Amino acid sequence: MSFVIGLTGGIGSGKSTVADLFAGLGAAVVDTDAIAHQLTGPNGAAMPEIGAAFGKGVLRADGALDRVAMRRLVFSDQSAKSRLEAMLHPMIRDESEARCQSATDSPYVLLVVPLLVESGFYRDRLKRILVVDCDEAVQRARVMARSGLSAAEVQAVMSTQASRSERLAAADDVIFNNENRDKLAPQVEVLHQRYLDLATKRLNADGLSADC
Repeated sequence: MSFVIGLTGGIGSGKSTVADLFAGLGAAVVDTDAIAHQLTGPNGAAMPEIGAAFGKGVLRADGALDRVAMRRLVFSDQSAKSRLEAMLHPMIRDESEARCQSATDSPYVLLVVPLLVESGFYRDRLKRILVVDCDEAVQRARVMARSGLSAAEVQAVMSTQASRSERLAAADDVIFNNENRDKLAPQVEVLHQRYLDLATKRLNADGLSADC
């Protein structure tokens, strides 16, 4: 079993930037959001079922999911959200599990799950939970700048996620990201070394158990 650390944080917190920094240090990264994009891209494995369930209105010309149209549908119809999750989540879980198991080139795996705190599925598979944290005002500003969404639309997304206090309560480790990338690198380096040490101790302990 791989030594898996869950990485999470609210929208706009900087999860992808933090994951990239860990990857640059040699950590294996499995990103459930990237898996979801692959499943819902052109010829994605989830698209036949999604198209049949929701119709052409949520499809782009290339056959991929129109994420803007789907987002609007989900926010207007709670049952649509549940149906979409029932289709996607098992596929995402299966693929992320396979990728974690096959990531043997690094002592540990960073599993990026945006809704980790909201989902009870992943927790028993994780050795630690790392939360990327920032002020809510910073979240809103970042998402508005990158997506063109209004403040109200961003707040609507945030309201569907765990609160900042709930994420922090679930965290074993926290990276603070109110500022720029330069402030992130030292925090990542410290945690990377900690995770290497923990993974090595776990590997050694498993080896001793196997010898007994």
